Amino acid sequence: MIADLVISGATIVTDTAQFSASIAIKDGAILAIGDAAAMPEAKETLDATGKYILPGAIDAHVHFREPGYSHKETWETGTASAAMGGVTTVFEMPNTKPPTGTVEALNLKLKAAESAYVDFGIYGLLGESNLDQLEALIEGGVAGFKCFMGNTFANLPSPPTGAILEGFEIIAKHGYRIALHAENASIMARRETKLKEAGRNDPLAHLAARPPVVAVEAVARAAILAEWTGARIHILHVSSGDELRPLREAKARGVDITAETCPHYLLLDEHAYTEMGSLIRVNPPVREKSHQDQLWAGVRDRTIDMIATDHAPHSAAEKHKDDIWCADCGFTGVETQMPLMLTQVSAGRMTLNDYVRMTSTAPALAFGLYPRKGALLPGSDADLVVIDMDRPETVDSARLQSKSPSTPFDKAEVTGMPIHTLVRGRFVMKDRTLMTDARGHGLSVRRIQRMPTPTPKNLEHTTAAILAAKPSR
Repeated sequence: MIADLVISGATIVTDTAQFSASIAIKDGAILAIGDAAAMPEAKETLDATGKYILPGAIDAHVHFREPGYSHKETWETGTASAAMGGVTTVFEMPNTKPPTGTVEALNLKLKAAESAYVDFGIYGLLGESNLDQLEALIEGGVAGFKCFMGNTFANLPSPPTGAILEGFEIIAKHGYRIALHAENASIMARRETKLKEAGRNDPLAHLAARPPVVAVEAVARAAILAEWTGARIHILHVSSGDELRPLREAKARGVDITAETCPHYLLLDEHAYTEMGSLIRVNPPVREKSHQDQLWAGVRDRTIDMIATDHAPHSAAEKHKDDIWCADCGFTGVETQMPLMLTQVSAGRMTLNDYVRMTSTAPALAFGLYPRKGALLPGSDADLVVIDMDRPETVDSARLQSKSPSTPFDKAEVTGMPIHTLVRGRFVMKDRTLMTDARGHGLSVRRIQRMPTPTPKNLEHTTAAILAAKPSR
């Protein structure tokens, strides 16, 4: 048998091991892993001596803005950024225009995604007004759901708790994971109103409007609803140390709950508001240094399962405002995550195995993709990244692929870079150059997704069961 590609000379890195080996790839999948002498003949070879091969990163939290806000980002530019950043699969959020709350809107997004360089999942919206659409969205091809418990870009209404519970009941029957923007909308609205009335429009007013309690309450509430219904949930962008307690308690109770944090919460603190002004505005906010330290502890003890980016680009004009309330929230991240975190590996804050677990294995397991993705095993999709751990680089926003490349990490010095990215055996980035002929190579992961057998709970108490029940005489 002749392989399509053999990569030799590298150190293979999984979530549990590192070892020297070669990898043979055929028809988009890993054919063999082993000694160079045991590899089959290949049409193409790549010498990766001195480099490391990792499973491609899976970013479970990106906003590519299309349809509706393509002046900020498109599927083409967003996935080009992913390819350059060593990310081989992305999960894209529903707060576009229209929001991905109906099958018709989902089809619009799938059409836009035809330009993708990397594989993708699409979140369907869980909102109060589209509960009757949730099962149709599953049938239509969503890879999970997103519920905005707190406000963010596009101002989608936060569902009341009764609607969230009903949505959990419906989705729990199918086993799909529900990602949650876990902030209490009511507390934030009151705080923001009072701050505006007091004349506060400085950057730190954004932090003051969203104290950790808004996240603590929402995480605890979501965990209780998930425990009651058997729903699988994922807490997005954990920003405070206080959230770790309800996360740990829920996991100890057996709730199927996972959590992510982002590089900006691990690497920045309150000084960013003085140094960067409105550029740093993001939901939830970057917090004080004490929270950063606690988040690193949560990474080490595995309370936090994943590292994602919340890649949320806006134009420079939309980001840079004198009035903090007028600045759009979020910034680019999918292209810078890997070099930023590899730098932390080199600094000893985590191991390379930890990094693979948090950016590949854990998201693949949580969203039903393992071992097709998130693994380096014979038969797995050949989604992999070759990295140079010794390569120094300076983050330069002008060189990023994003349509709106504003980043708080501009000019940051990093050590460790992805130099080749392959998606199902095809180079989408080679020698730090985007392979433009790979535009459109990305496919929906829904075709391979295998969610675990669902275990819904309290079926006799669901809204549907109550409405169907006959009144007793």
